Amino acid sequence: MSQEATEEATQDTEETETKEAGAKEAGGAGGAAAAGGTAKAAESAKTAATADGADASDAAETAQAVESDDVDEAAEAATAGDEAEAGEAAKASHEGKAGQAVAAGDEAESSEAAKAGDDAEAGDEAKASPSEEPSGSPSPGWFGWRRRYPRTARGVSVGTTVLAGALVLFALLVPNRLERLTPDAFFRLPAEGILLAGLLLALPTRSRRLMAVVSGALLGLLTVLKFVDMGFYQVLARPFDLVLDWILLDDAAEFVRESFGRTGQVLAVVGVIVLLVAVLVLMTLAMVRVTNFMVRHRPVAARTTLILGTAWITCMTLSIQITGVPLATKGNAEFLNNRVEQVRAGLRDGRVFQKQAAVDAFAKTPPDQLLTGLRGKDVLFTFIESYGRVAIDDPAMAPQIDATLKEGTNSLKAAGFQSRSAWLRSPVTGAGSWLAHSTFLSGLWIKNQQRYRSLTTSDRATLNSYFRKTGAWRTVGVVPGVRRAWPEGKFFALDHIYDSEHLGYQGPYFSWTPVPDQFSLEAFQRLEHGKKDREPIMAEIILASSHNPWSPIARMVDWDDLGDGSVFHQIKKEGTDPKEVWKDPERVRTEYRRAIEYSIHSLTEWVQRYGTDDTVLVFLGDHQPVPTVTAGSTSKDVPVTIVARDQKVLDRIADWNWTDGLKPAQNAPTWGMDSFRDRFMTAYGPHAG
Repeated sequence: MSQEATEEATQDTEETETKEAGAKEAGGAGGAAAAGGTAKAAESAKTAATADGADASDAAETAQAVESDDVDEAAEAATAGDEAEAGEAAKASHEGKAGQAVAAGDEAESSEAAKAGDDAEAGDEAKASPSEEPSGSPSPGWFGWRRRYPRTARGVSVGTTVLAGALVLFALLVPNRLERLTPDAFFRLPAEGILLAGLLLALPTRSRRLMAVVSGALLGLLTVLKFVDMGFYQVLARPFDLVLDWILLDDAAEFVRESFGRTGQVLAVVGVIVLLVAVLVLMTLAMVRVTNFMVRHRPVAARTTLILGTAWITCMTLSIQITGVPLATKGNAEFLNNRVEQVRAGLRDGRVFQKQAAVDAFAKTPPDQLLTGLRGKDVLFTFIESYGRVAIDDPAMAPQIDATLKEGTNSLKAAGFQSRSAWLRSPVTGAGSWLAHSTFLSGLWIKNQQRYRSLTTSDRATLNSYFRKTGAWRTVGVVPGVRRAWPEGKFFALDHIYDSEHLGYQGPYFSWTPVPDQFSLEAFQRLEHGKKDREPIMAEIILASSHNPWSPIARMVDWDDLGDGSVFHQIKKEGTDPKEVWKDPERVRTEYRRAIEYSIHSLTEWVQRYGTDDTVLVFLGDHQPVPTVTAGSTSKDVPVTIVARDQKVLDRIADWNWTDGLKPAQNAPTWGMDSFRDRFMTAYGPHAG
């Protein structure tokens, strides 16, 4: 071979090697790109799966995960196809390179080395690609912690979902009374929860999201209402009235202020508001999270819902119970139905009450024929706060109260007074004194705030106004519990009202009670009853020392040492702390009993000290105490007693068959408190006896 031929062959060989090297580099780069794309796709799928598991509460990510099942399958197929194509291309490239290596001999070794270098670069590129993200893309989780700690993120996700489910189940099953808040109450199948789960699974995506938010908010409101009911049952032994009871919330705040101070009131109000917002927000988030969880596991959730629905029907049909509690319940539906009926009844009640108030047997009676049997007498209607039947009947309190009543009866007899006692049924229990007072004085059943407002804005005559109508009595009110404007006082036809600011008291408050009973009665003596050359008095007197929370309690002092009430500062210091007392129901009951004893002692000693032949005392409880004291009793009975020195006064009620003494017998007559006004006016009218 000539030198020129040799040079041409060498040149051809170099050109061929250059082309092969270019092809190898292009193939290596393509392989690296395919490998990198495959690795990124795999890592993206892994990241998406982790994010979906770690943050199921994110509605947007969850909805995407739910709705893109088919899209994910298509993406996987496409990725698989790309990987297959990349594999085929690599295979063809390797085969071509192998052929070139055989044909080229020694040059193939250098080609293989170059290929190895290219593959190594491609591997490094594929390995580095998962950590590379487009500029500005958000990192999963809070500052990327879910990616860095996937197991922790998974645990947090599972725990949050479990808590959300427990919260929703709690809201569905929690009762509205504390005494029913037992473990058995939560081992039941709620019909409302099963129906709601089925509805959420059946709805389309957008409607499902909206339904989850709305149902969560409503479930939160339902829970709040149950909590409010618990409080009302503990104080008033009845549920919260959605129409008529809003005004009582202000009274509750005022009670907290008087019992625990301004700071306690602010903390209580803030706490209630925070709790309300927290319940609404947490319940809504919990419902959204549970809904997303069910949708991500739709087949299992659907089967579970069907099984639970079948179990509920079976348990309801067969009346299956666990420890006496029905396993299947529709308590929330019944709860809401009762509330709807309560609202309807409240709206109807206004019309019913107007018809009842229009009837008054004494409206047309001439003034000179009213209350003729009491002319010239001082008639005192005295309410002892929370003096209920439980004080006399309860075995834990009965011995001490019985001794107090016997002592009072004997002391009054020694002073020349006789007494008769029976029972009245109050319209309220636990609280709501003004409703009981207005019932007793008006002769109408004032069972709610709506009726009270209707009464006090009407021209209905009360016992007070009938006494005033005769022109034979000066009407006064001793109301130490009133500490602010009381426009309703005008309705009760009182010529003069002595509230807590006008009794001359300079001593301390005893929890809610502004003025101790003994001082209130002494102030009445000083300001009205003890005056010379006065006209007869009809007085409405409220004794508030036995008002909840019964701690600390005043005690009797020598009447001559009362002064301006400063003597009570030391007595208060020696008293109990209400915050400590209310930690123990038995201590609460003990302090209640002591408060009733103090009120009875104050009243009977006043009668012995200042009563005359013209004194006629009617004293009664206004309502039973709170359920903490009544211990589950549903009775609304309160004692009522008439005390007089003039035998003719008691002879006029001989046919009432009341019990002799201050303690009514168990079988003594029981009247509705609204019936007392007409019976009293009839007994002491011109045609009686």
